[in-house]
Amino acid sequence: LPFPSTQPSTDWPTLFVAGASQRNRCPRLCPSYMVPWQVVEFAPNMTDGRTHTSGHLLGGRVNYAQPKQGFRSGIEPVLLAASVPARTGECVLEGGSGAGATLLCLAARVPGLHATGIERDPGLVSLARGNAAANAWPALSFIEADMAALPDTGMFDHGCANPPYHTATGTPSANAAREAAKRGGAGAFRLWAATLASRLRPRGTLTFILPAAMLTVCAEAFASAGCPATAMLPLWPRAGRQAKLVLLRGVQGGKTPFRVLPGLVLHDADGGFTQEAEAILRHGKALAL
Repeated sequence: LPFPSTQPSTDWPTLFVAGASQRNRCPRLCPSYMVPWQVVEFAPNMTDGRTHTSGHLLGGRVNYAQPKQGFRSGIEPVLLAASVPARTGECVLEGGSGAGATLLCLAARVPGLHATGIERDPGLVSLARGNAAANAWPALSFIEADMAALPDTGMFDHGCANPPYHTATGTPSANAAREAAKRGGAGAFRLWAATLASRLRPRGTLTFILPAAMLTVCAEAFASAGCPATAMLPLWPRAGRQAKLVLLRGVQGGKTPFRVLPGLVLHDADGGFTQEAEAILRHGKALAL
């Protein structure tokens, strides 16, 4: 796919991953101111007839495409990728991987990473595989599957997700793809935490990005899955504002006392990203939990 450079768009681009390895098991079975990517062109239709846009993540380090309509990614997958404590040679499993933004950004930061994304939308799986191929990362693979019926994937060092959280009583989206990506609620947290935790090695980490209002529900889900929460990092829209999003970390069999971390302020008073946020969103810096 071509990725010509143009002026950045104020639209929130959708993350799309192309051509990944078909292998779906972890190889280590034994144990600026603008948004931080650019929409640069409209690409051909997806396999299901939807059109997508092509652009970049992490200041141009990652080629990325996502659907033009429906669920389009914001900064959440980039922040989630920054928070996963993966090291070279380790294996990561993501639930609800969409077009692959989280794993693409993680692979850009951690060389030699092996990662598998689970996504039930076949069009997004196709995009994700293409995104992986466009970035020449064959160790990223994407599987079409539902989190309620996950196939054999082997075991992993880390699990992560930006799970669906809209409750059943909420106003439905007019766009079917966006509705499917966001509708879940408390039951989804329990299902996703249990499914991902079941594929973690002892002391493996589980990291979710979620609305602050769902923190208690998610922490309970982590504990029930055997990955008690060990740390929470608030994401402040601006200094002095209430956090709308948080990152929650759990550890398989962990016994570490729970910590509330200082957090990250995303925007300056003038609306641009803070230097700390820019370092993560544009330059790929890790976000320690």
